[in-house]
Amino acid sequence: MIEVLAREPVDQTGRDPDEFWRRIDAAVADFSGPLAVIDVGALRHNALDLLVRAGGVPIRVASKSVRVRAVLDAVLALPGYAGILAYTLPEALWLAETHEDIVVGYPTADRAALAHLAADESAARRVTLMVDDIAQLDLLDAVAPPSVRAEVRVAIDADASWRSAALGHVGVRRSPLHDAADVTRLARAIAARPGVRLVGLMMYEAQVAGQPDAVGPEAPLMRWMKRRSIAELHDRRAGIVSALRDVAALEFVNGGGTGSLEATSADRSVTELTAGSGLLAGHVFDGYRGFTPAPASAFSLEVVRRPTADIVTVLGGGWVGSGPPAASRQPRPVWPAPLRTLTREGAGEVQTPLQGRAASTLAIGDRVWFRHAKSGETAEHVDRYLVVDGGAVIGEVPTYRGEGKAFL
Repeated sequence: MIEVLAREPVDQTGRDPDEFWRRIDAAVADFSGPLAVIDVGALRHNALDLLVRAGGVPIRVASKSVRVRAVLDAVLALPGYAGILAYTLPEALWLAETHEDIVVGYPTADRAALAHLAADESAARRVTLMVDDIAQLDLLDAVAPPSVRAEVRVAIDADASWRSAALGHVGVRRSPLHDAADVTRLARAIAARPGVRLVGLMMYEAQVAGQPDAVGPEAPLMRWMKRRSIAELHDRRAGIVSALRDVAALEFVNGGGTGSLEATSADRSVTELTAGSGLLAGHVFDGYRGFTPAPASAFSLEVVRRPTADIVTVLGGGWVGSGPPAASRQPRPVWPAPLRTLTREGAGEVQTPLQGRAASTLAIGDRVWFRHAKSGETAEHVDRYLVVDGGAVIGEVPTYRGEGKAFL
């Protein structure tokens, strides 16, 4: 896949959706059962578009939104991408067998994985733990005291949410550390602690990166919120970074996500960005003003029965993305069109009824194509992706699941 992804990109913005899905469907005509595909042309388009939006700031790839090593390798081979943001320590240890720069994006309490990290000097050089509480370091010391372990690299996760006078807390609930005093207090405790070294800071502005702002009645409010939040965060993050550099020599300051690359890269205190979902491009990113990703991955399910004349049922479908249990997190049927899930059933664990004008044209055994909401959920349901290029299947790549791995 690395060689294919490195080819000259083809513009995806003007493609005919019906022709696109018809070609994908024809490419997999000889395969049966539920399956997932990655379209190389769309992936290439998205990977390069993310680089343009990053404005020259390096992008660390969020593995939770990919979960396919071949895709991680192919993207990281492109100039402008550097490092992986892993989602668990066991995953990071596995990836560290072949990659040198892995930051675990969330704190860990996995004692077995901590013991592995502490006993493996090579892994300890390649993996950075995320902390936001001294108790997380207490756990590390309890598992492997500083006197008997390799030095462990750590980064601080600071809260990037906006505390609005009008709206209250805007953003996700992550770190308890919000201002420079909070962060430097923990940084000094780390600096004084044997066996650990502070190397980085992460601040993920989910309220900017994860909120569509081009569609729906709330779009004007979302745009206003993002402008205010970005301005506040740039000032606060700059102050935190300045204070931290008096405590430790930071190797990186990480920020952003697929939906906020332009805004985060404009913050001069940030040295690297993170993106992952924008590579495979779930449908939640269809509602952003600043960019239009191509559907680089999708999955298809087969029609197995017809409850009524205007409803067909496919086997499976409940491949739901993380977040609130809303329609925006469910997979979306995209071809043939139009089809929709039923309000009272949605996408089911073992079956998904679909209604719409296209239902009357579908026969038992026909395929219906879905786009995932985010990106990582599909890889937890299939053991491989079929790789499609130029309307033909050119190979396949295993998912984490296909390699026998289930990290979270």
